[in-house]
Amino acid sequence: MIHALTPLPRRVTALTPVLPVVAVPALLALPRTPDGAGPADVVSGLVVVYCVIRLLRERRRPLSPAAAVVLGLPVVGLALATMGAFSAQAGLTGLGRYLQTFVLVPAAVLLLLRDRTGFRVVAWSFVGLGLCQGAVGVHQFVTRTGASYQGENIRAVGTFGPHDVMGMATAVSLGLVCGVGIALGRVSVRQRVAAAACALVLLLPLALSFSRGAWIATVLTCTLQLVLAGLRRALLVAAAAFAAGVILVGGFGVGSALLQERIDSIAQVTDAPDQSVVDRYTLWTSATEIWRQHPLTGVGLKGFPEYRDGHATLALSSGSETDGAGMAYQRQPLLSPHNMYLLVLSEQGLIGLLALAGSWLALLVCGMRRLLRVRDRGPVLDCGLVACGLLVWLLTDFMYGDIGGPSTVLIAVGMGLVAWWAVAGDGDASAQAPRDGVREPAEEALAR
Repeated sequence: MIHALTPLPRRVTALTPVLPVVAVPALLALPRTPDGAGPADVVSGLVVVYCVIRLLRERRRPLSPAAAVVLGLPVVGLALATMGAFSAQAGLTGLGRYLQTFVLVPAAVLLLLRDRTGFRVVAWSFVGLGLCQGAVGVHQFVTRTGASYQGENIRAVGTFGPHDVMGMATAVSLGLVCGVGIALGRVSVRQRVAAAACALVLLLPLALSFSRGAWIATVLTCTLQLVLAGLRRALLVAAAAFAAGVILVGGFGVGSALLQERIDSIAQVTDAPDQSVVDRYTLWTSATEIWRQHPLTGVGLKGFPEYRDGHATLALSSGSETDGAGMAYQRQPLLSPHNMYLLVLSEQGLIGLLALAGSWLALLVCGMRRLLRVRDRGPVLDCGLVACGLLVWLLTDFMYGDIGGPSTVLIAVGMGLVAWWAVAGDGDASAQAPRDGVREPAEEALAR
C-alpha cells in the first residue's frame, strides 16, 4: 500500500504535460477515411481541454500579453469572415478549423511545454511520424500499391490515402526539418547522429511523394537551417545529402526518370504545362478576381467554392482524379485555390490576410531574433532551428497548398512549437544552461 502511494519520479512528472501533445502525431500514423474527424483531430481538442484543466489546477498565469496578442490576432479577420459566410454552418465549420489550427492548439502546446526537453520530445515525435509514413510510402512505391500517378499506382501517400496526397509529404517534410534541426544543434552526439540518419532516410519517401511544393519548401528550409547553423556544418550536411541522393536515385535508379520529369515540370508553366499546373494557376486567378470584388472582408469562410466558377476560365478542369492506395477511382472537386494566402484573401479579405499573416510574421521575427541570440552559445540551438524551420517550411508551402485534411492538425502542433520558441513568457529562462552541469529532470529522462 505504501508503494502504491509513492509519487512518480521527478523525471516522469516533468514529461507528463507534453504526453498528450505527442499523442497527436502518433495517432496520425493510423489510417483515416475521407469523411469525419480522425482520432488525431479529436485528441487535439482534448489537448486544449487538458491544458485548461491544468491551468486551473495549478493556478498558473495563462499566455503572456505578447503571446496572447500574436496568437489572438487572426481572430479579428475570422470573426468578420464568419459573419459574412454564405451559411451559418459553413461559417462555423471554417471558424472551428482556423481556430484549431492557428489559435487554440498552438496556445495549448505553448502552455504545456515546460522546458526545452519537452520541446525535443515533440520534435522527435514529428521525426517518428515521418519515418512511419515514409516507410508505408516507400512500400507503396515498390509494390505499386500507392496512389495513381501517370497511370501507375506508384505515388507514395502513406496512410493518408489518395484523397490527401499532400498528407504524407507534409508529415515527412516536417519530420525531416525537425531531424535536420536536431542534428545541427548542441544535444548529445547520439541524438545528433540519430537525427541526421533519420533526415537522410526521409529524403527517399519525400522524393517518392512527387510533391513539388513540398520539395521546394524543404530545400529552402533546410538550406536556411544549414546557413544559420554555420558554414562548416552546412557544407558537411549538404555533401551527405548529395551523396544520399546520388546513391538512391543514381545508384539504385529509384524513379529517376519520373523524378526528373516532375522536377522539370516545376519551371514548365507556359511551355505545355500539365493539367495540374493549369488548374492551379486558373484557381489562383479565380481567387484573385473574387478578392477584387470583395476586397476588405472577402466572401466569408468556406465561400471560395461558391464563387469559384463565376470567376474561373474554361481552362479549369472539373476536378482532380484520385485512384489507387486501396481507394476506388473518383473525381474530387477543386474546392480551394491551393494557395493559403489567396484562400485567405478571397474568403477573409485584406483584413483577414493582414491579421493572419501578421501573426505569422510576428512569430517569424521573434523566433529568428531569439535564434540569432543563441546561435553562438546556449544549449537550445536545436530548438530554434526546429521552430524557425517549421515556420519557414509552412510559409513556403502555403504558396502551393492550404489547410485541409488530416495533416492540418500536425500543422497546428507545429505552430505550437513555433509559438513556444518565439513568444513563450519563460523563453529566456529556458535558454539558459543548467547550473553546475546538472541536468533538468526531463532532460535526464530523454537522455536515458
